[in-house]
Parts: sequence; structure tokens; C-alpha cells
Amino acid sequence: MGKKELLKEKFKKEYPRLDDNLGAKPKFAAFSGKLFAIIKFILGVCLLPFVYTTTVSFLSEFSLIEGVLQSYFWYGISSFLVIYLFIWEPTVIYTKGQRILEIIFTFVRPLVRVAPFLLPIYFIILMSAYGLVYIFNQSAEMRDLFVFLFGFSMVFHLVFSAKSLRTKQEDFLKANYIFGFSFLYLVNLMLLAFLFSFIFAKFSFVNFCNLSYQSASNIFTSVFSQLFMNK
Repeated sequence: MGKKELLKEKFKKEYPRLDDNLGAKPKFAAFSGKLFAIIKFILGVCLLPFVYTTTVSFLSEFSLIEGVLQSYFWYGISSFLVIYLFIWEPTVIYTKGQRILEIIFTFVRPLVRVAPFLLPIYFIILMSAYGLVYIFNQSAEMRDLFVFLFGFSMVFHLVFSAKSLRTKQEDFLKANYIFGFSFLYLVNLMLLAFLFSFIFAKFSFVNFCNLSYQSASNIFTSVFSQLFMNK
């Protein structure tokens, strides 16, 4: 028996309760971690109806704007997917964007870890650029270009954020992925809807929110009735 083993045995004999407490801490941490994962999983499942209803509501409002502008937005989304799937994965660009957000939120500890996943930095930069450019140039060509870039940058952020969440280790029940991606999807879609309500007169952010909430409420009411009221 080595020197380390002898010291360990001596420690156990002299401080048995302390040793038991030290052993209990990892077990408690593992239990609490799994319990928290279960809670996040339940919350993630509860967010799924909102993911569906906000998507439907967004598409409903988006269908009211000009067909040409809708096409440019979908061109932006499809262009990124073609590049990502068949040509190149711009991981380094996404990483640099995350680093920018980490620097911005350095002094706000809780947001340092969340902001890079939650906030679409390149989309926000494009929003700011559009506001500045619009002051001097209000041409249709400029608007078409930015609508294309909005679609490109938004799906860019969603794809890489989903990939980052999916590859996290020790994700019990995939709780981090289900809850995390559902939440960031909702935030990003609301941000996109908010922007479009300023750009397009026919796109109403208020209608988008009301329809999303009412549809989700109907889903929850229907599920609750099926589970508890029909027995």
C-alpha cells in the first residue's frame, strides 16, 4: 500500500463523518443537476407550442407584404443553407461574433454566457446599419439588399446556436437543447418581427403577438381539457 493510500485510510479513521459529507456533496450535486435538467426539459416542452404559434403568426403577417420582398428574404435564408451545407461552414465568423458579445457583456456576469447564444450580433449590426443607410438612401434596391441580409444573418445565427447547444456534453434528457433553442428561437423571431413592423407598413407586431398568444393559449386549453376534463 502506497503513502497516499495510508494517509487516506488514516483520514477516514480520524474524520469519518467529514469524509462521508465530502462524499455526499458530489451525489447531491449530481441529483440537483438532474432535477434542474428535468425542470428545464418540462419548460422546454411547454415552450414548443409557442414555437409553433409564433412561427405561424410570423408567416401570416409576413405574407401580407410585397411578394418581391418576401422572395428576397427567402433567398437570404436559402443562400446561407446552400453555403453551409455544400460549400463552407463559416464557424470562424460565428465564433468572432460570440467573442464580440462576450466583450460587450464582460461586466454583466449572468449575460456573458447567455448573450452569445441568445443575441444575433450580425443581425443587430445590420439593423443598425439599415437605420443609418435609410436616412440617406431609401431606394427599393437598398431595402431589397437588407431584407436579403436579414434572412441570411438570422438563419446563420439560429443554425450555429442550435449546433452549439446540440454538441454540449452531459445534456440530460436533451434539456439544454430543447429549452435553450426554443427560448432563443422565440426571442430571435420576436426581434425579427419587431424590425419588420418598422420596415413594412403591412406587418403588425401587435397582431403578431396577439395571434401567437391566442393560438398558444388555445393549444394549452385543448391539452388541459383532454387530460383532465374528459375523465
